[in-house]
Amino acid sequence: MDPFFIKALQLILSLSILIVLHELGHFIPAKIFKTRVEKFFLFFDVKFALFKKKIGGTVYGIGWLPLGGYVKIAGMIDESMDKEQMAQPPQPWEFRSKPAWQRLIIMLGGVTVNIVLGFLIYMMVLFVWGSPYITPEDLPNGFAVDDTFKEMGFQDGDKVIKVDGEELKNTIDINKYLMLRDVNNVTVQHPDGKKETISIPEDIGSTMFQQGVMLPFVPMEYPILDSITADSPAERAGLQKGDRIIAVNDTEIGYWHELTRQVKASQDEELRLVIQREGEFESMELDGEGKKLLAGGMKTIKITPDEEGKLGVYPKITRLNIRHEKYSLGESVVKGFDLAYWTLHDYVAQFKYVFTKKGATQVGGFGAIGGLFPDQWNWQAFWMTTAFISIILAFMNILPIPALDGGHVMFLLYEMISGRKPNEKFMEYAQLVGFFLLIALVLFANGNDIYRWLFE
Repeated sequence: MDPFFIKALQLILSLSILIVLHELGHFIPAKIFKTRVEKFFLFFDVKFALFKKKIGGTVYGIGWLPLGGYVKIAGMIDESMDKEQMAQPPQPWEFRSKPAWQRLIIMLGGVTVNIVLGFLIYMMVLFVWGSPYITPEDLPNGFAVDDTFKEMGFQDGDKVIKVDGEELKNTIDINKYLMLRDVNNVTVQHPDGKKETISIPEDIGSTMFQQGVMLPFVPMEYPILDSITADSPAERAGLQKGDRIIAVNDTEIGYWHELTRQVKASQDEELRLVIQREGEFESMELDGEGKKLLAGGMKTIKITPDEEGKLGVYPKITRLNIRHEKYSLGESVVKGFDLAYWTLHDYVAQFKYVFTKKGATQVGGFGAIGGLFPDQWNWQAFWMTTAFISIILAFMNILPIPALDGGHVMFLLYEMISGRKPNEKFMEYAQLVGFFLLIALVLFANGNDIYRWLFE
């Protein structure tokens, strides 16, 4: 099956599970407090529904617009904007007639379910599949280091040993720690075997984001081509999968990051690539000045990078030795809670970048969410992604924006503190403004997805 449809199916299934359970988080406490729930819908039923059935006093159904779901609670100012109902005298079964603490529990129910669900899924995944990790010993060549970090004292070939004095179990996590957590120092082992503890600037996360250095530490890979982009400079120049880049403009290339550095330094000028193909490379010799010369069986290809300074090639990724730590049920509970906490922490930490010019252009919609899922169906990856989305939904829904759960919570807290309900007319206008803000955000986010699909 086409990878697009596999991703789409996973996205629809994941969102369906999360939406139904989120709305149950509102539905169940509403029923407990004897509040009438008029509708319970997966997806929105604008004008018509794909399916609906009335059971008791509630209409259950599936809408055609997959932008979310909702429960319509009697006597509540929500996205339905049912002004006729609100104009009638309050009834004892309505939301507005219930004590503020009960209304607060009803509104917090969806977010609570999302947080608990994320934790439970993480716990289940860790118990069934364990946790993958890569040690410094599993990266025999160490990391290729971005130039920004070399100024701090890091070197190509470094192995990350500790972060703030604590051993980093999964060494690949170093990029996430630097970007999203308050790292003060990193201990590395240099290629010569010496260990050094290097201080990290306080604003390193913002620096990485603004400079686009999202992965300052990447495993060192050999300069062997794995794939060639269609109609790219590489394809037009005749490069093939499996080619090994030996030199660029007479400079010997030993690792992939050296190739990218040479291409970047060329400033879009024509390059001379010396490649090895099917064992054609024979030997290297030194000239009188000690420079290495390439000789015998070489193939030289001339190539000019595109306007973005790229060749259109991707490296052959070394199969890493990925270890797995298994957990007992009790250990899975503790580790699952820990993983859920840090997932929420890291997402909140990166949320501040959304309010920058660069961050706004990277906001994504359903296309970006769908891209989180793998190309092939994998239950472990599916559940890990679903847990991540569940935690994201919890955070986004608790934001104090009218039309979101957080907006209702904000007004309820005001009522509980001040002892006065906000004016219903004000609530209607606030709900309307919040609704249009959400629509604008959805259009903007999905517009970014379309733009990236068309032009990137």
